[in-house]
Amino acid sequence: MTRRAVFPFTAIVGQEEMKLALLLNVIDPKIGGVMIMGDRGTGKSTTIRALADLLPEMDVVADDPYSSSPIDPELMSDDVRKRVQRGETLPIAQRKVQMVDLPLGATEDRVCGTIDIEKALSEGVKAFEPGLLAKANRGILYVDEVNLLDDHLVDVLLDSAASGWNTVEREGISIRHPARFVLVGSGNPEEGELRPQLLDRFGMHAEIRTVKEPELRVQIVEQRTEFDQDPQAFLAQHQAEQEAMQRQLIDAQQRLKSVTLERELQIKISQVCSEADVDGLRGDIVINRAAKALAALEGRTEATVDDIRRVSVLCLRHRLRKDPLESMDSGYKVQKVFGSVFGLASEELNGAAR
Repeated sequence: MTRRAVFPFTAIVGQEEMKLALLLNVIDPKIGGVMIMGDRGTGKSTTIRALADLLPEMDVVADDPYSSSPIDPELMSDDVRKRVQRGETLPIAQRKVQMVDLPLGATEDRVCGTIDIEKALSEGVKAFEPGLLAKANRGILYVDEVNLLDDHLVDVLLDSAASGWNTVEREGISIRHPARFVLVGSGNPEEGELRPQLLDRFGMHAEIRTVKEPELRVQIVEQRTEFDQDPQAFLAQHQAEQEAMQRQLIDAQQRLKSVTLERELQIKISQVCSEADVDGLRGDIVINRAAKALAALEGRTEATVDDIRRVSVLCLRHRLRKDPLESMDSGYKVQKVFGSVFGLASEELNGAAR
């Protein structure tokens, strides 16, 4: 079966904030996912599909519905773990990282999976029909228009993403399976914001705008036309860049364990969160993780002030308390607090941001 051609990640023009947030979450899924808010037609879905396509194939247990890892106990379903303990030899296969699209009208059963109660009672077996969370394990779960999704379902997704497990309980029968995935939500702010307590649980928040420069717009249109006319030729042009990016991601995932962040900088991160009046400690944790992931991405083993500067707006802008009459702070307030804590003048910050 030939796979459908996917627009290459390295060919996507602009939208640096969204691309960086997605890459960092792939390097360290514990960052907690990305919420992408922005105008329609800005390539949100294209970029996320391109990212999933870019990721290297992974080893899975061939006959396991949850894409369990054959070697890492943390990424095994309970069933696979028991088989390992019994000394079974597991059949191993290679599989592309899954990107699962969650349709807006999905029911809880479709998302979490269902237990066949009749079969369970009559045959005494736990008959479980896996849902989308099972399919998304070790992959990416994408929810377009997440702000229009039922709050209860958003809660279920965020719980699974945070704990790495999905538990289904029906009539006294309980089944759980691993559900570790990078949760990516996107939406258009005109259609309403997500409730603050749900928004806060996304690790990062990227804002994207329609490209204004005519030159860039023409470049984007030309690239898209070229890809649609002859996908294979377009992919061949970008193959070397794609392979280099894939190697960079694999190296970064392996390097992440050895990346350090000085205690003095950790204290300053917490000072930024405190002075920006951020509720809870999620902001502190996510900035620490994201700064290390950025250092790993760029081939370094020590996170710097500049890494913290580059991720702090992405990690904090959606956690700020705001006046109900203003739209989400675009990051200016975070930069201002960051500048005062780290002793950088706003000119330096703007210069660095350019």
